[in-house]
Amino acid sequence: MNATPYVRPDVAGFLAYLNAVPGPKMHEMDAPSARAVYTAMKDVADLPLGELATIVDLTIPGSAGAIPARLFDVAASRAPGPVMLFFHGGGFVIGNIETHASLCAAISRALDIPVVSVEYRLAPEDPWPAAPEDCEAATRWVAGAPAELGRGVTGLVLCGDSAGGALAITTAMALRDEPAALPVLVQALLYPAADATKEYPSYAQFAEGHLLTREGMEWFMAAYRPDVTHPRASPLAGDLSGLPAAVVMTASLDPIRDQGRAYAAALIQAGVPTVFREAVGNVHGFANLRQAVPSSVGDTTAFLTALKAVIVETEGDRTMRQAAG
Repeated sequence: MNATPYVRPDVAGFLAYLNAVPGPKMHEMDAPSARAVYTAMKDVADLPLGELATIVDLTIPGSAGAIPARLFDVAASRAPGPVMLFFHGGGFVIGNIETHASLCAAISRALDIPVVSVEYRLAPEDPWPAAPEDCEAATRWVAGAPAELGRGVTGLVLCGDSAGGALAITTAMALRDEPAALPVLVQALLYPAADATKEYPSYAQFAEGHLLTREGMEWFMAAYRPDVTHPRASPLAGDLSGLPAAVVMTASLDPIRDQGRAYAAALIQAGVPTVFREAVGNVHGFANLRQAVPSSVGDTTAFLTALKAVIVETEGDRTMRQAAG
């Protein structure tokens, strides 16, 4: 018999509040209504944006039309360096630049790096593979160091949470197979959705009452309509060799926790340098709950601290290889 999992006091308080909120659950709504509720919750759950020197809206050309994006930078200007592409979570159905703006600003401040947040097409209006197509197109555009960015680019960091984590992985795979103008240095993944081909133990263990639910995930998948056997939908089903270094962080009370654990383990088996962390006693989505669950600040900081070290290490390794070549 499994022991009762540890739940932090502030997480327990937030879950008690969340589970007592009256009204329909997300999976009982249509997509526009669910998006509106999710957007409205951000000011309750997450911290304010805070100070930044640069916030610029961008328009990126995509195969199906313009892709909205936003540049967040703690600096007004900077020498050429890495740029992060950020892909938001939300089950490929909800979420946008606004819902993850505070997190992107925090990332820029912590890493001293420009962050380009990508507003890819959402299901059910645009089902799979629209989202990975947009994320790949946006990444290739940034790799070309366009003048619209106003800063030089030397390499790419791909970051995403949940569904956005899956998109960061599939984009890294696409650029491994068909390299862009600049290399991907690191894949940075918060509680990623990495494998929809099977049900892991955590899926059943945390099916209800821990923010992300089984019914919610089934609702997302019904809208997204992916081919779950394809690596563009289940990256763990693909070839992981030759992928960039990774930082992977899961949450111990998350129904997709075991997907993230399995992906990190598979990367290590494939010889990919990988740092793994788990937020013990916390839930899926903690990086967007830093106000509602104050201990999530520490988890997010731990993730970014590990990521900063890997970026520095990867950049240094690449510089030495270029010098040797």
